[in-house]
Amino acid sequence: MELYYSFSILIVLAAVFAYINARFLKLPSVIGIMVISMLFSIGLVTTGRFFPKTFSGFLNLLSGFDFTELVMGAMLNFLLFAGAIHIRLKDLKEQMWQVLTLSTVSVVISTLVVGYLFHFGMGLIGLQIPLVHCLLFGALISPTDPIAVLSILKQTSVSQSLKTKIAGESLFNDGVALVLFILIRGIAEGSAVDITPKGISILFIKEAVGGITLGIVIGYIGSIMIKQIDDYTVDVLITLAIVMGGYLIAGQLHVSGPLAMVAAGLIVGNYGRDKAMSETSREYVDRFWELNDEILNAILFLFIGFEVLLIPEWKVYWLPGVIAIVIVLFARYISIIIPARLIKFNKKLSKQSILILVWGGLRGGVSIALASSLSEHTNKNMILTVTYFVVIFSIIIQGLSVGRLTGPRSFSTRRRRVSRRLDRAANPGL
Repeated sequence: MELYYSFSILIVLAAVFAYINARFLKLPSVIGIMVISMLFSIGLVTTGRFFPKTFSGFLNLLSGFDFTELVMGAMLNFLLFAGAIHIRLKDLKEQMWQVLTLSTVSVVISTLVVGYLFHFGMGLIGLQIPLVHCLLFGALISPTDPIAVLSILKQTSVSQSLKTKIAGESLFNDGVALVLFILIRGIAEGSAVDITPKGISILFIKEAVGGITLGIVIGYIGSIMIKQIDDYTVDVLITLAIVMGGYLIAGQLHVSGPLAMVAAGLIVGNYGRDKAMSETSREYVDRFWELNDEILNAILFLFIGFEVLLIPEWKVYWLPGVIAIVIVLFARYISIIIPARLIKFNKKLSKQSILILVWGGLRGGVSIALASSLSEHTNKNMILTVTYFVVIFSIIIQGLSVGRLTGPRSFSTRRRRVSRRLDRAANPGL
């Protein structure tokens, strides 16, 4: 019953904050809720001296939730399935090599660049952080967050091909990132980890390939069941069972649950939804998962805003946080520009596409969840605080401004306008 009350309070707060945002701020929903929850948290901290019982009570409420388990074990699976179900396989196949490169090679490059530069940067300000801990930070901050990316992409007018690249990368890079994170965390914590090429390959195949295979299998089974009936309530229940049952199976088989949900969502969205469902079922399934997506996003970003209360040392590590923001953006650029220059794609990435990929590579709840899962002797407090700085900058600053890079008056359009103005200034008679 206590869990019910706690969750009820969060739902009420999410609804109130969503209303305030829609009524007054008019920001994208997830950003608005997160900003208001951050302001609410700061207000609680400020008034905590006058109302200590209220402050401690709310802090205990938040502490009762395991953020890592909440995101990685529950919300992420639903949100990934909801995002993948609307991606067209035809579009994904056209961008396959670029998506695979961005979700594998780019993640490895970014992890190394962030790790080494962060280690160097911390040394400059007098913080001696072991290199392996810096690489651990690089592994958890390098993958773009599918939840944040997909929610912000809905608000932009980016081209379909570029949208597929960004969405595909964010959905699939979790596999490589988690393998890197598990390996580096094992080294940092002194666990017996096989870091030989054979050991890494086995871990990757088990996590990534195993997860994708599982997702394809349960996606097809669910789609076949849907095809054999014509009842929208049962169809919705089957898609729900695919997510919840698939997560349990992935846990038992020790394969990647997130990748299983992506693969299952793609199969259901492109086979089950288009070929096995009636028009009525399709409409109800779409609305059900869109509503789930909005509600879970609201709760997740509410939690991210409230993280201010759960990170006691953010005042101590503000400078490393600022340095990390610059390093992560630079590493993101390097991890995209190197593959774009060295690997021959079917279609080269334009300067504007690279700019959007860099600035649109948002970080979110997944990075915070991974940082929260660290043990105390891996500089958890510092890494968690720095991760929070990067995530807040990413969602608020990058999330609010990426639309300007994709709109009708974007980079190339503005450049042409500036050129015309210069021509008129040089030739007043024109």
